[in-house]
This record gives sequence, C-alpha cells and structure tokens, in this order.
Amino acid sequence: MRVLLVDDHRLFLEGLHNLLNAQGIDVAGLANDGLDALAAARRLRPDVILMDIQMPRCDGVTATRLIKAEMPACKIVMLTISEDEQDLFEAVRSGACGYLLKRLDAAELFTYLDDLQAGHPPFSPGLAHKLLAEFARQRDAHVPAAASPPPDNTGLSPRQVQILTLVAQGLTYHEVGQAIGIAERTVKYHMGEILAQLHLQNRAQVIAFAAQMGLTRPEHDAD
Repeated sequence: MRVLLVDDHRLFLEGLHNLLNAQGIDVAGLANDGLDALAAARRLRPDVILMDIQMPRCDGVTATRLIKAEMPACKIVMLTISEDEQDLFEAVRSGACGYLLKRLDAAELFTYLDDLQAGHPPFSPGLAHKLLAEFARQRDAHVPAAASPPPDNTGLSPRQVQILTLVAQGLTYHEVGQAIGIAERTVKYHMGEILAQLHLQNRAQVIAFAAQMGLTRPEHDAD
C-alpha cells in the first residue's frame, strides 16, 4: 500500500510520515495543500491518500473531488480535527471512502488502515451512524443522498468542471494551468467557453454558480 499524506501543518505531516514509516508502510510522498495533492497524486499514483480538510489554496474536499475524477480507484480518507457533519457529508459526497479524527492514537490508525485494505471503509466512532442517519433522512425526504455527486446538468466537460472549480477557489488562470498541467492560454480559452455556455459575466458569478452546484464549499474555522 503506497500512501500520500496531505496536511498544511508541517510538524504533524512529518510526524505522521515517521509513524507510518516505522510501521513499514510505504509513504509515497507529502503534500501541503489540495493543489500539491492533485499534482502529487498524478505523479505518484498512490493507493491511498490521507487528506486534511482545511488547507490554503485548495481544501481537501475539493481536492478529493478533483483527484477522484481522474483516479477513481484511489482511496481517499479524510484525516481531520473537524467533527462538523457538513464536512463529513461533503467529503463522502466528493468521493472520500473514510473519515478519521486526528485525536485517534497510532494503534487505532493502523487498525483503520488494515480495515481499508480489507475493503472496510474507515470511520471514527459515531460518524458512520451520522452518515446512515443522513441517508435515512434524505431518503425519507426524497432528496439525493449525501454520497451522490452534484447533478451533471451543466453541459460542461470534466476538464471544464475542473477549471471552474479551481477558478471559484480563487486561483489565477496561471495557477489553474499549473495545477492541471495545461497552458494559461488554454485555461483562458476554456473559461471563455464556460462563461458563454453558463451565461456568466464575471468571477463573482462563477463563484456563486460553483457554490450552487456543490463544486466549492464554505470556509470553516476548524481544522
């Protein structure tokens, strides 16, 4: 099992790296935010990603959505301090297959990783129950389940959805191009197509549209 670690707290990241190495787990690489995670995942092709949520430039939930769109077989587990139910639901909806709280100890983490390898989604105590309760609530209300992706009714290509998501996160066209490996002029071309197709006029409208479609998430203080 090759693991990519993603967290913006360097001391925690290095400590986790050392902990996993001591257990004989192959740490393929480290990343400090969602954009670094996307680039590292493309380069390293890890089996598992342990992903923080709140990070600069691109948060873990958005990064999860982008990585899963390109690498659906990659297993992404959120490793966070956030117990916020909305973070949990959005992470699962974006493709995360597990959600662990950072207060767990080393033995628990290793057990959860063993469970993951055996095909059992790892969730900290009580969180799986919250998911089941949410599924039941949404089923009874006849609305899409929390694990369902945002409706694909925009007519945009997967590449355009990637670009729209990153621009809505506040990245410049140059940064978007670097993140997804295309030229800045290509990003500008795609954005022109996106604006015309969606009848949007400016970045503020792009951000509002992306939030409405569930492509971005509100800022939280915790993580």
